[in-house]
Amino acid sequence: MSILTCCVPPSSSLPPVRSLRTVSEDTIASALHSLQALYCPLRLPATLGKEKEAANAPVDSGYVSEDEDEVAPLQRRYSTTEDAFAALRADPYEKDFTVRWLTRLIARASELPFDSEEAREKAVDDAAFILSSFSDSPATEEDEALTRDFAFQTSHGSDVAIQINDAPLTGTDHTDVGLQSWGASIVFSELMCKYPERFGLDQLPRDASIIELGAGTALISLTLGKLLPSMGAKAQIRATDYHTAVLENARTNISTNFGTCNTPVDAMALDWATPPPALAASANMLFAADVVYAPEHAAWLRDCAAHLLAPGGTFWLVVTVRSHGKFNGIPDTAETAFEDFESTRKAGMALRIISKEMLEKKRGVGRGDENGYMLFKIGWMDA
Repeated sequence: MSILTCCVPPSSSLPPVRSLRTVSEDTIASALHSLQALYCPLRLPATLGKEKEAANAPVDSGYVSEDEDEVAPLQRRYSTTEDAFAALRADPYEKDFTVRWLTRLIARASELPFDSEEAREKAVDDAAFILSSFSDSPATEEDEALTRDFAFQTSHGSDVAIQINDAPLTGTDHTDVGLQSWGASIVFSELMCKYPERFGLDQLPRDASIIELGAGTALISLTLGKLLPSMGAKAQIRATDYHTAVLENARTNISTNFGTCNTPVDAMALDWATPPPALAASANMLFAADVVYAPEHAAWLRDCAAHLLAPGGTFWLVVTVRSHGKFNGIPDTAETAFEDFESTRKAGMALRIISKEMLEKKRGVGRGDENGYMLFKIGWMDA
């Protein structure tokens, strides 16, 4: 295919998101190859294969095999094409459309008609690689919401059934990623249901207070809201987040799963930098999953947790491990933040990491750039 004919806007060439379940594996692979050629031609992941090296080889300038009369038109043709590619790369509408398309492709990967799991994983990895080449950008193209049903098996054999609305991103704030469910919250919710004693859920005091920080779709809070009663336990569960759109979606998910009256879970706004004085030392347990994306996030989270967590309480923090891109090494920033125990010292105690372990990524869960999840158990210890 001529390099000129490849220069087509993504908004005109990508298959619609709602049709991804029916398009062929080859169509998806071709779309990913075209996006890679457009947005990151010099960043070739191994998964895209050797064929891309040939496809992205420099155009023969003609200086060796052609005379000057033939060279000039070819140079003009190549220059015009590069200008067209540059214009597409700089177009914010096309970039935002592509970010949204890739995000939805990854979110729906488990539903796509691939011939093998290897092909599915390759497509997710390729999409995540392209996505990682972008800096944070708000998405503006409208998209449909996605309803997701989860059934987490409990230790006594029954299921905790949760229905989640993954809302479209607002397009006005790139930090509203909490509108969608991420792998860390799914993996952790499943683990809690299977091994509640491991997380001390069988040892909660009567009418315990539980707070989820950066709750997003509130999946963890909803899971606790259904799991604890099945264990004969009771708790007041607050799903907190900073963003208005995220909180509205969380409230929708709460009403979907519990109705509107006497629900075990409620949603409230909470700014980590200024947690309410009324909630000081009020939480018997804190939860947070995939909420740290920068060193300052870890520091804010630490200080907020120190304000909220009651003596003897436990903070379960799950940080997503990503091996490439700008979020590589984020678990280290969380660990470093809690090593600064002086900032949380109270009455000879400080908030410290008690233990950590790596949780494996599950096939078909999470984004392609996720390698696993670091689980931290955090609590008050002698300073």
